Amino acid sequence: MSALAAAREKWGEPLPDWVETLALACDRSSQAKVAKSLDRSSALVSQVLSRKYTGSMDRVEELVRGVFLDSKVACPSLGEIPVSDCQNWRDKAAKFVMASPLRLRMYRACNVCPRNRPEVTE
Repeated sequence: MSALAAAREKWGEPLPDWVETLALACDRSSQAKVAKSLDRSSALVSQVLSRKYTGSMDRVEELVRGVFLDSKVACPSLGEIPVSDCQNWRDKAAKFVMASPLRLRMYRACNVCPRNRPEVTE
């Protein structure tokens, strides 16, 4: 069974565009390669496609949109960047590490950015 068919079975219709994109990417190459592109595990990709992922689907959607759908955001510090890059910088900004001048600049920028909101826990 293709990843797209499996996703349609678990998600139903209409299939969210980003889930369809994720499934098609897996069908074109492999789940492992798609996971590597997203800098996440194959297990995460599998769980999302089967609608069993218990983490933040919004974060996964943002990654997929940034990596595969070329979705951009206006970063006050870097200009227009993929939403997945924005998410990666926000993750790094959670902890101060003086690794480079860019890392310091992004730590400062991300910590006052309105897109950097704490995850809602249920």
